[in-house]
Order: sequence, then structure tokens, then C-alpha cells
Amino acid sequence: MSDGTARPEGLSAYIAVTAAYWAFMLTDGALRMLVLLHFHGLGFSPVQLAYLFILYEIAGMVTNLAAGWIAARFGLTSTLYAGLSLQVVALLALTQLDPAWGVTASVIFVMAVQGASGVAKDLAKMSSKSAVKLLAPSEDGGLFRWVALLTGSKNAVKGLGFLLGAALLATLGFTWALGVMAAVLLVILIAVALAMPPGLPTGKKGAKFSEVFSKSSNINWLSLSRVFLFGARDVWFVVGIPIYFYAVLSDGSEAGNRTAFFLIGTFMALWIILYGAVQASAPKLLKSRDDLGVAARNWAWGLALVPAGLTLLALILPSPHPVLTTALVVGLLGFGAIFAVNSALHSYLILAFTKSERVTMDVGFYYMANAGGRLLGTLLSGLTYQLGGLALMLATAAAMVVASALAAGKLRG
Repeated sequence: MSDGTARPEGLSAYIAVTAAYWAFMLTDGALRMLVLLHFHGLGFSPVQLAYLFILYEIAGMVTNLAAGWIAARFGLTSTLYAGLSLQVVALLALTQLDPAWGVTASVIFVMAVQGASGVAKDLAKMSSKSAVKLLAPSEDGGLFRWVALLTGSKNAVKGLGFLLGAALLATLGFTWALGVMAAVLLVILIAVALAMPPGLPTGKKGAKFSEVFSKSSNINWLSLSRVFLFGARDVWFVVGIPIYFYAVLSDGSEAGNRTAFFLIGTFMALWIILYGAVQASAPKLLKSRDDLGVAARNWAWGLALVPAGLTLLALILPSPHPVLTTALVVGLLGFGAIFAVNSALHSYLILAFTKSERVTMDVGFYYMANAGGRLLGTLLSGLTYQLGGLALMLATAAAMVVASALAAGKLRG
């Protein structure tokens, strides 16, 4: 594709991969909101809520390493279909949760199911992102545009998933919501499998697992920067902010709880949708493509100012406080917009730094780092909020963005 345009079969495969990824991320966002709000309503503490997502992130770290090799060995469509299928199984399994179980049994069961969902997510993600490197036009910024569009649209869809999860919980209840999502995803999986055109590699038998560990300093520094970038987001996003808003919005009645569920889901959805929209527009926001490594560092430093400022406000004002709540809504939306540019730069750079013959392995390694950051953020989200409230949680986010900026500063070329 040296002429800078996409071949018809490449474009068709890109559309099919994107559709499959959209379907998956819609259920992924809905499932996260369902689990968080349902178990918070049952009285789970912030740390217990964080436990529910720990295996999800650990599974992501392991899966990304293995998935890069599996895709290189057996082909990208194999890992894509496996991810979608496993998510259907995870959704159906969670419908078997028995309200009569104790807290320990419930946590262990949900952790196990969330672990399976984590495996599913990273199989689908690695497959979709790797496909862009192989299918995108090679000139005129085609790679940057295609990866920004895939990633940005995916996050907008995931944002709708947050809203969908909150709405389904408020209307259908936990079990029926899961069943409906599993049925819809199964139909989409079958449709995509039947309609997928040729264009993706089928794998090579000589691929070795040891090759997943990158020897490129750029990929290693970018992966480290990714750890802290996504840790900084999830340290407030996973547990702390939803619980804070729940305390502000709910009056303790059943109707009040349902309203709180819907409003929290709406905010989280809008955050992700804004994030996705800005991410998709990143190629237009960044005029020069010659110094994107430097841009990744500079945008990270800019991002650090947002949680730092919110930390100061949280130290000054009591919690909850109307001014603090308003500042959090506005500030975190601003965080989402700047974070989106950072994330888009990272998503482009990993594909720019890697070579086509080892794209699945480098992308798998990179998203292992991504999952590691999410795991770190998830652990710290419940812990920092329980120990020090909003101020400690937001200060931790600021420190992690600074670490991301320092790592991005090591990128060369």
C-alpha cells in the first residue's frame, strides 16, 4: 500500500475488526458499571470493590504476553473470535451468582469471572490494534489516522456501555441485564465471523514465545510510560469517584439509589465518550508528526496539572462539598480530554516503533504494560480512597502522571 491508500479488502477487514471490537467494548463497559454499582449497593467497601477487578487486570497482563505469541502462531482472527466467545461465557457465568452466598464466596466468584472477562478483553484488543498496523495505508499519516479512529471510536462505544450498564441495572436488574448482553454479543460474533473478509495473517508456526519480550528501548520506555499513564486514570476512575458521586447523589431510598446509578453511569459514559472523541481527533490536533515522542512527554506534563489542582481543592474543602463536586466534574472531563491525546500518541507510537513481522508480540508486550498500569491503579483506587479520601487518591494520580512524563522523555526517534 505504498500509494498511501487502503486496498478494498484491507478496508473491509478493518471495518469488520472495528465492528467486532465495538461490540466487545460495549459489553465491557456495561459489565464494569453493572458490577461496580450492584456490589456497592450490596454494601461492599472500596477495597472489596477493587478486589473484584484485580484478577481482571492480572489476567490482562498474562493474556497480552501470551496473546501476542498466539496471534503470531495461529492468526489474528483466531484471537479475535476467542476473545468475543470468552466474553459471552463470562457474562453467562455471572448470571449464576447466588445472592445467598456470603461476601467471601461472592468476591471469589466474581473475581474469577472478571478474570475470564479480562482475558477476553485483551485477546480482542491485541487482535484489533495489531490489525491496524497491517491494514492501514502506509503514507500521509494513514497509520495515525486509522489507529486514532479505532481507539477513539472504541472508547466512545465503551462510554455508551457505562451508560447502558447503569440503565440496564436500573430497569432489568443484574441477572437479566447480563443475559441480554450475552445474547446480543453472541449474535454479533456470529455475524462478524461469517462476514470477515480475507486480509489478516493466518500465523506462522515458527513463532517463539521468548520473542514477545522487546529488545527495543523505545518500546520499553513507552510501555513504562503507559503503566503510569493508565494507573493515573484508574486510581480515581475505578472505585473512588463513582463511590464519591454515589454518596453525593443517593438519599438511601430505592428510588434514590436507582437515580444515583443512572447519573453516575451517565457521567462515566460522557467521560469515556469525550475521551474517545478527542482521541479520534488527535491527528488533527497535532500538526507535526515529526516529534510525537516529545509531544507525548509534553502532553503528560500538562495532564499532571489537573489532578494536582484537584488535590489542592480537596485538601481545602470538606468532602462532600458542592464546589468540590462541580470542580471534580469539570476537572475530570478536562483530564479526559488531555488524557485522550496522551493515549492516542501512545497508541500510534507503539505501532510506529514496531515492525510488521513482530507487531502482535510488541503490541502484546505493550498492552501487558497497559494492564499492569490498570492493575496498579485499581489496587490504589480502593486503597487510597479508603485511607485518605479524595485528596490522597488525586495526589496519587498526579504523581503517576509525572512518572509517565519522565518515562516518555526517554523516547528517541
